[in-house]
Amino acid sequence: MHEHLNIAVFASGKGSNFKAILEAINAGRICNAKIVLVISNNSDAGALVTAREHHIPARHVSRKQFSTDDDFNAKLMSLLVGYRVNFIVLAGYMKKIDSKIVQSYKNRIINIHPALLPKFGGSGMYGIHVHEAVIASKENLSGASVHIVDEEYDRGPVVLQKTVAVDSTDTPESLAAKVLQLEHEIYPEAVRLFAEGRIKVIGKQVSIS
Repeated sequence: MHEHLNIAVFASGKGSNFKAILEAINAGRICNAKIVLVISNNSDAGALVTAREHHIPARHVSRKQFSTDDDFNAKLMSLLVGYRVNFIVLAGYMKKIDSKIVQSYKNRIINIHPALLPKFGGSGMYGIHVHEAVIASKENLSGASVHIVDEEYDRGPVVLQKTVAVDSTDTPESLAAKVLQLEHEIYPEAVRLFAEGRIKVIGKQVSIS
C-alpha cells in the first residue's frame, strides 16, 4: 500500500490551483490524500483565506520575518515535519524553495507552469510574462505543465502536460485564462496519480503506470 499523501500547499496569491485540488479531494476524485497545511509568504493571500474557511492550518511565513535564510528555512522545515507533510504542491508560489527542502522532499514537490516546458521556463518566466513571451514568439500552441521541482527553476521532470491552441486574436490575458482552465484540470490529476502511487521518477524520467 502506498503512503497517504499529507500535502502542504505553498501559495503566494489567490491559490486557484489549490482550490481546484481541494475540490477534487473533497469530491472524492482524489483519494488517499489530504491537504494538511497551507503556507504563504503573503499575509493577505487568498489561499490562506480559503484554507481557514476549510479548517486547514494556514500559516503566513515570510523571509522578512527572519534574520537569516537558515532561520526562515528551519521554520518551514519545522512546520512541514510538525504537520507530517510528505508531499508539497506549489500553487503560484513566487519564491524559490531552498535546496535543503528540495533534497528532503526529493521527487515529492510539484509545481505547475503556464507553458509547455521546457519552453518558456526559467527566471522571470511567471504569470503574464509567460503568455506575453508565447504570443511574441508566434507560437501556435501553448498549455500547462506539471513538473517535479528540483534545484533549478522549471527544469525538473515534466509529469503531465496539456496543450491549447494560441489563436491569432489571443492577448496575453485571454491566453492566460485558457491556460488556467487547463491548470485546473491537470494539477488535480497529477496529485491523484501521485496519491495512487502511479508515478515513478527515475533520474530525470517520469513514468506513469
